Amino acid sequence: MERGVGTQMTGQAVRTESTTRVSRHVLASRPARVLIVEEEGKAREMVETALLRQGFVVRSDPEGSGVDWSVRAFEPDIAIIGHDLPRGPSGCAVVAQLRTRGSLPIVLLGSTDSLAQRLSGFGAGADDYISTPFDMEELLARVAALLRRVGRSPAKICRVSDVLVDDAAYTVTRNGANIKLRRLEHDVLSVLCRSAGRCVSKQELLDQAWHGIPFDDDNTVEVHICTLRRKLEAHGPRLIHTVRSVGYLLRP
Repeated sequence: MERGVGTQMTGQAVRTESTTRVSRHVLASRPARVLIVEEEGKAREMVETALLRQGFVVRSDPEGSGVDWSVRAFEPDIAIIGHDLPRGPSGCAVVAQLRTRGSLPIVLLGSTDSLAQRLSGFGAGADDYISTPFDMEELLARVAALLRRVGRSPAKICRVSDVLVDDAAYTVTRNGANIKLRRLEHDVLSVLCRSAGRCVSKQELLDQAWHGIPFDDDNTVEVHICTLRRKLEAHGPRLIHTVRSVGYLLRP
């Protein structure tokens, strides 16, 4: 009798532990989710676009009145909240509301760099504060840092137009077709993809894809760009453009 109960409890514990492991695996493998609450349309769209290109799943709301419903429905891993929300509750009120729900990481987008506004944001429960105008790469770095603190890795998937670059699986697809790339070709494309819309210099590519390793051949970057163009353009129009005397630009 006791053995049967013990066996049943052990089986239940094993099932519970197994379920927990599966849940953790699913959480770790899916792209991180970012909730944006920002009234200013252009700023909201720019942040959303940058996050989507980095492979995040994004939900955007123009006001904070429905933030409770958004959190329940969307289950974000991190939230980016605008300080100035003219409709509904203020940015700090939204932050305080989210903080009562748990330890969700929160970045507050401030309208000024004043000490008073920063202190009010941190007092409401924000984990980080960045004032506008801000550099998008800095915001992305801050988001990645906060996700690491809670055990969530930054996204490993980048999408630009019809190209999907998966850095974890080291795969690239375009229009659903698999494109076979060598390691350095993949790394070059990944750098360009994560900087989409911005011109990337030859030195930046050498630093990030080749990690600064010197080469006797000055045409190393050009050769890889040419190969990438050929493979990508077999499945669609040109995406990698040369900006003379500056570098390379990835855009549709």
